[in-house]
Amino acid sequence: MRELYTATATTTSTPNSNPRLIHAQAIKSAITDRSFYNSLITLYSKSNLLSKAVRIFHYHIPSPNVVSWTALISAYASTSFALLHFISMLRHPTLPNQRTLASLLKTCASLPSLSFGLQLHSLSLKLSLSAQPFVGSALVHFYSKCRLPLEACRVFDEITQRDEVCFAAMIVGLAQNARPVDALLVFGEMKACNVGSTMYSVSGALRAASELAALEQCRIIHGHAVSTGFDLNLIVGTALVDGYGKAGLVLDARRIFDELLPSLNEVAWNAMMAGYAQQGDQRSVVELFNSMEARGLVPDEYSFLAILTSLYNAGLVGEAEWWLTRMKVDYGLEPGLEHYTCLVGAMGRAGQLEDAERIAMTMPFEPDAAVWRALLSSCAMHGAADMAWAMGRRLMELDPQDDSAYVIVANVLATNGRWDEVAEVRKMMKDRMVKKEGGRSWIEVRGKVHVFLAGDRRHERSHEIYAKLVELMKKIEELGYSPVLKEMLHEVEEGVKKETLWYHSEKLAVAFGVVSDAAPPGKALRIVKNLRICKDCHEAFKYISCVVEREIIVRDVNRYHRFLNGTCTCGDYW
Repeated sequence: MRELYTATATTTSTPNSNPRLIHAQAIKSAITDRSFYNSLITLYSKSNLLSKAVRIFHYHIPSPNVVSWTALISAYASTSFALLHFISMLRHPTLPNQRTLASLLKTCASLPSLSFGLQLHSLSLKLSLSAQPFVGSALVHFYSKCRLPLEACRVFDEITQRDEVCFAAMIVGLAQNARPVDALLVFGEMKACNVGSTMYSVSGALRAASELAALEQCRIIHGHAVSTGFDLNLIVGTALVDGYGKAGLVLDARRIFDELLPSLNEVAWNAMMAGYAQQGDQRSVVELFNSMEARGLVPDEYSFLAILTSLYNAGLVGEAEWWLTRMKVDYGLEPGLEHYTCLVGAMGRAGQLEDAERIAMTMPFEPDAAVWRALLSSCAMHGAADMAWAMGRRLMELDPQDDSAYVIVANVLATNGRWDEVAEVRKMMKDRMVKKEGGRSWIEVRGKVHVFLAGDRRHERSHEIYAKLVELMKKIEELGYSPVLKEMLHEVEEGVKKETLWYHSEKLAVAFGVVSDAAPPGKALRIVKNLRICKDCHEAFKYISCVVEREIIVRDVNRYHRFLNGTCTCGDYW
C-alpha cells in the first residue's frame, strides 16, 4: 500500500502516467484515504479524463475537504464548470484557501468574467487572503487580462511579501496593457529588492522595452537574461528576437534567432519575420517563410500577416494579392481584417485608390478605423482631395475624436487650395472639441529615456539642444533644405513663423542625440515618436543625416524610417 501512495504522489506530476491503473490498484487494496483520492483527481485531470475525476470526487470522497474541492475546481480551470463547482463548494459549506481562489481567478481571467472575479476579490478580502502572494498574483493577472491595470497595481501594492510570481504578473500585465514605462520600473524594483527573475518577468520586460523601442533597455535586460540563464529559454528568446526587431536591429534579432535554432516554434519565426516586415524587407520575410516550411513548421495567419505587411510597406500590390490568394487556397486560412488592411494599403500606396476602396467595401469584414486611415493616408500622398474628404468622414464617423483624420484631411484640402473646406474641417474640430494630440518624441541615452515635446524647454540641457538645432538647421538650409509649411498650415494661418517647424519634438530629440553623443561615430541615432513624423521633419532628417554623417532611425506610429546620405528607406511614403 505504501508503494501505491508513493506512486500517486510521484505520478501526479507526470502527464504520461496511467491513472486507471493506479485507480484499479487502489480498489483492490481497499484504500479509503481522502488525500489519496484528492491526488488521483489531479492525476485524472492532467490525463484529460475529467469525467473520471468527477466520479472519483462523488463516489470515493464522502466528505470532501477544501483540498478535494480545489482539486476538482482546478481540473476544470478555464471553463465555466470550475465556477459551478465553486458554488457547490460554498453550499456545503466549505471555505476556499489560497489555491482555490488562485485557480478560480485564473478561470475568470481566461473566460473572461469580470463580475465573478470581482466577487472573488471581495471574498478574498473577507478571508484576509488578497494580500497573500498566491492570491495577490492571481488578482493582478485577472485585472490585467480584464484591461484594468490600475486595479492590478492597487492589488500589487497591497501584497505584503511579493515573490517572483507577483512581480512577473505585474510586469507582464503592465506590458500587455500598453504601460511599458511602468513595466520597466517594476522590473527595476524587482531587481532592487533582490527578488529572483522568471522567464515571464524577463520576457515581459523585453516586451515593454520593444514597445518603447528602447534599445539600451533591451540590451540591459538581455544581459540580465544571460546572467540568469534565461537567454536560452524559448519564451525569453522569442521576446529578445521581437525586442531587437522592434528596435530596428534586425541583424541582432537574427543573430539571436539563429543561435536558438532549431528549437524555435512558429511564434519565434513570426517574430523574426515581423522584424523584417517593419523594414519593408519582403525578400528576407519570404526567405524565412520558405525556411520555416522546410523545417516542417506550419505557417499561420501571423506568418502571412508578416509577409503582407512587408509588401504593404514596399508597395507591391501584385505580390500582396497573390499571397492573400495563396493563404486561402493553398493553406486553407481565412484572411482576417488586418490582412485585407495590408492589401488596401498596398493598393493605395500604388495609386490604385478606387480599387483599394472597392476591396475595403467588399471584403468580408466591416472596415475599421485602420482601413480608412490607410486609405486616407494614400489619398493624402496622391493629392486626391475629394476622396480624402470621403475617407476622412468615414474615419470620423467611427471615431469622432480621432484628431489625425481632421488634420490629414485639412492638409490635403489646403494643398489643393480649398480654404473654405479647410475652415469647415477646423470648425468641426472645434464643435466636437477635438484637440490635436501633442507630438512626443523620445531618445534613449545610456539607458535613460529622454522625452521631448514640440518647443520643449524643460530639459536641463535645453540651451545646448536649441543651439545645436539652430546650427543644424542653418547648415541644411545651405544644402538646399526648404521648410515644408503645408503640414502646419492650420497654424501658419495664425501667424506662426517657419522657425516653429524647427522645434518639433523629433528635431529636438535628434539635436539632443548629437550634443550628448547618444551614439558613437558611425552608429545610428534612434528616435521614437508617438505620431506620424511630419513631412518637414522627414525632409529635414534627410539633410541632417548628411551633416552629422550618421544614420538616423525614426520609428513613428506607422513604420520605421532609416535616413542615411540624404534618403529614407520608406521612399517618402508613410
